[in-house]
Amino acid sequence: MFPYPSAQGLHVGHPEGYTATDIYSRYLRMKGVEVLHPMGWDAFGLPAENYAIKTGRHPRVTTAENIDNIRRQIKSLGFSYDWAREISTADPVYYRWTQWLFLQLYKKGLAYRAEAPVNWCPSCQTVLANEQVVDGKCERCQSEVEQRQMNQWFFKITAFAKELLKDLDKLDWPEPLKEMQRNWIGQSQGAQVRFYLTGIPGQEDKKHFVDIFTTRTL
Repeated sequence: MFPYPSAQGLHVGHPEGYTATDIYSRYLRMKGVEVLHPMGWDAFGLPAENYAIKTGRHPRVTTAENIDNIRRQIKSLGFSYDWAREISTADPVYYRWTQWLFLQLYKKGLAYRAEAPVNWCPSCQTVLANEQVVDGKCERCQSEVEQRQMNQWFFKITAFAKELLKDLDKLDWPEPLKEMQRNWIGQSQGAQVRFYLTGIPGQEDKKHFVDIFTTRTL
C-alpha cells in the first residue's frame, strides 16, 4: 500500500482496502508462498505543503508526525505488513533515485517544458488531471475548476506509445483501468495528410507543404 500520510489519520476507506490485500497475503503465506507485502508513504505534494503553511510548521516535521500516527493506527489493526521494507517518498534515500530517473529521461529528450492549458483548482492550489474534474469541479474539494495556461514539465510518452500500448495488453488488469491508461498514453489512429503550397513569390521552383494529422475518417 502507498497512502498519503494525512494529518487526519486513517478513515474507514483505508482499512476497507487494506483488509482485502491482507487476507490474500495471509492466504498465500498459508499455502507456503513467499509474499511481498510492504507499506510506503506517498509523502510529497501540495497537500503536505498546504498543511504545513496552514499550521506554520515545516512539512518535514508534520509529515513525519503524520506517518508515525498512521503507522501506529495500522499496527493496532493487526495488518501483516513487512515493516522492514517501509519506504517514504520524502526520504532522500528514496527520492535520489526518482531524481536520477528523471535526469535520464531529460538527457534523452523525453522530459521537456512547454506552455499548455491545465485544469487548476484554486482551493487545492494544484493542477488536476481530467479524471479529477467532475462536472467542472474538483473531485476533492468541489471548487470550480479554472482553465489556465502554465509552463510545466511533460514526458514525451508519444515517443514510446506503441511499446506502452503493446505491453498494456499483457497485463491482468480490469479493462476499465487499462482503457484509462490508453487514454493517458494518448496515441490516436487517423491519417496524415500533406497539402502542397503554391503561389509563394520567389519560391516557384521549390516545393512547400504542410503536414497535418487528423483522427477523422476520410
